[in-house]
Amino acid sequence: MIARGPGPLRRLVVLRHAKSAWPEGVRDHLRPLAPRGRRDAPAAGRALVEADLLPDLALCSTAVRARQTWELASAQWGTPPPVRLAPDLYAADVPDLLAAVHDVSPEVETLLLVGHNPGLEELVLTLAGDSLDDALDEVRVKFPTSAIAVLAWHGTAWQGLTPGTALLTSMIVPRGKKK
Repeated sequence: MIARGPGPLRRLVVLRHAKSAWPEGVRDHLRPLAPRGRRDAPAAGRALVEADLLPDLALCSTAVRARQTWELASAQWGTPPPVRLAPDLYAADVPDLLAAVHDVSPEVETLLLVGHNPGLEELVLTLAGDSLDDALDEVRVKFPTSAIAVLAWHGTAWQGLTPGTALLTSMIVPRGKKK
């Protein structure tokens, strides 16, 4: 369970970009989504609606595949929240990711982070002191493309989110249907 601390219940929703393509001669940062990614990203957006996890703010890597994931996922919502494109989320490690999260305004109660592995998986494993069901074991096994991990904790500001202080409440891997 989540220890009741000061401040509101906050949620960090971590979304790994959808499946990307590997076009020859295209730099990694510029790789677009593959056809499967173009199906899975909207499914991720729908999954966030169904789980009542729409964010107040999104932080998104500037890599093409992450931006496309954000665009396709957020297109499933009535009015998408503000998004901040963050170059430092590309190839970020846990300290970089935590620095970006800690910089978020305390008014934001649900934050969506759209980025890459291995950083996102390591962030989830670092922050989760415990999980509901087998969610933590699932992340340890694999955090695939389009995976969504939801971390919850109580705090007055995002700077209070530190290793082991959050509860991993769910792990979702949405997949779009082939046409």
